[in-house]
Amino acid sequence: MRLILPLALVAMFLVLYVLPLGVRPLVIPDETRYAEIPREMLASGDWIVPRLNGLRYFEKPPLGYWLNAAAIWLFGENAFAIRLPSAVAAGLTAVLLFVWARRFTDDGATPWLATTVFLLSFEVLAIGVFCVLDSMLSLFVTAAILLLYFAYEQQTPRPRRILLVLAGAACGLAFLTKGFLALAVPVIVIVPFALWQGRLRICLRTAWVPLVTAFLVVLPWAIAVHGREPDFWRYFFWVEHVERFTSPGGGQHPAPFWFYVPILLAGAMPWTPLAGPIVQGLRHANRKQPMMRLAVCWFVFPFLLFSASSGKLGTYLLPCFPPLAFLIAVGLLRCLKDGDTKGFVVGAWVLTLGAGALLVVLVVALFAVPGMRDRVAMGGWGIAGAGLAVWSVSCWAATTRQHVHMRLSLYCAGPVLFLFSWHFICAAALPPEKAPGESLLSHASGVSAKTIFIAENRFVGAVCWFCKRDDVLLTGRTGEYAYGLNYEDSQSHELDAEQIGDLILGQARTEPVVLVLGAKCYAQYEGQLPKPCRVERCEGLVWAEYLSSASLPHPDQANRAGVPPL
Repeated sequence: MRLILPLALVAMFLVLYVLPLGVRPLVIPDETRYAEIPREMLASGDWIVPRLNGLRYFEKPPLGYWLNAAAIWLFGENAFAIRLPSAVAAGLTAVLLFVWARRFTDDGATPWLATTVFLLSFEVLAIGVFCVLDSMLSLFVTAAILLLYFAYEQQTPRPRRILLVLAGAACGLAFLTKGFLALAVPVIVIVPFALWQGRLRICLRTAWVPLVTAFLVVLPWAIAVHGREPDFWRYFFWVEHVERFTSPGGGQHPAPFWFYVPILLAGAMPWTPLAGPIVQGLRHANRKQPMMRLAVCWFVFPFLLFSASSGKLGTYLLPCFPPLAFLIAVGLLRCLKDGDTKGFVVGAWVLTLGAGALLVVLVVALFAVPGMRDRVAMGGWGIAGAGLAVWSVSCWAATTRQHVHMRLSLYCAGPVLFLFSWHFICAAALPPEKAPGESLLSHASGVSAKTIFIAENRFVGAVCWFCKRDDVLLTGRTGEYAYGLNYEDSQSHELDAEQIGDLILGQARTEPVVLVLGAKCYAQYEGQLPKPCRVERCEGLVWAEYLSSASLPHPDQANRAGVPPL
């Protein structure tokens, strides 16, 4: 048994988080953005100033880009490499959760169940196999909070100082990943916890140790980027933090206060149907135990902080999932060991029927929805169908067992195969314009290195990544490139329809021009531009090519041919 549990957990992590990383297409704009910035770092050798498409990109500090660049250097420019740091971060967070949970009780089931709950949670998995920075942030924040907890539980000064220094280093790394949020989350967790424990005085008296350590970790890069780009800290602090948190108009991704409630319910699947027995078990747990109090503070206060922010994204909630997994494990085990199995049986039956219903829907859709079988190989659909069948049968079997550990083992094993199949079938849910890699690669293979690329905002990162360019001209909305385009040396990167027409018809141009636009944008531009020599449309994505100016008619001839004057 001692070997079976760790081997099963490691195997589950590899199957769900590592082995299938390269089978899914890259999704724009997030994945191509967080792939392209480190690619440009490797190509240019500039590790200080983040750039996207050659433009200054100051939304995040550089550590996440450095880690992605290291993966690219080791494994090449591919989907597996750029997603690997997120997956590894999720795995290391699970290890930290396991180590922490082992201190809670002599019952060996709690750390194993907490770790399994964490790795199987839909939100953790979805972000852990996606190329964004939130999984890495969650790792460093988790490390900081746990090290602070262990430090303040120490009774002797020297071990406490060592742990405080390590906690400060973790805070510094978290800051270098996503900024000031890395400092805010540990503070709003540890201060209420210390107050609840009656140890606020010692917390405040020694707070300088992690703060100074975090400052020293960040300082070398902070000085270097200020020397290169003096406006970085103004923009990063004021626009990316203050405005995003407080300003409904100026902040990005505005959403109502309750936005994270449905995100939490969906992200906590497949544990959400067991909310009743989990809450029942927590009511009878020892709530005076320090780890229980820490878990409550760790979950509640960051959740309220994220909810109070004006800008919201589902990924921001990830740091709340380690304590949530711990609370789920404690509550569920306590309820089942007390013999109260009714709520568990009801929740398991909900998933049994739900997985069965999804299987029926999948089979009907494969025969009734045109083109569905063409989007994904039948092997992928077969794995998904088998996964739903296994999930349904496994949950049903869990309701028939009397032994607590057997119930939980069957419940945990149920969704694994279906979650594995998600890597293969998610392409069916993505419109081609959200995953344009295959289309771009097929067209770019015959394009010369001197070709001038012009792309709509949302496709720029993808064009840069798949075509290996950092000089793509933008058209349409500037979006996340707006700040970089404000610099005098970058303003020529932005073109409107008239300027694109002038460029295409310019007699001095010897290079081909390629437009990569969405279908709506191209429809708006089409009447204002010469007729391209080649146009390819792929469900929302348009690739239009123009040869050198010498092969085009003179502007007057073009106008006589029916092209409106520019």
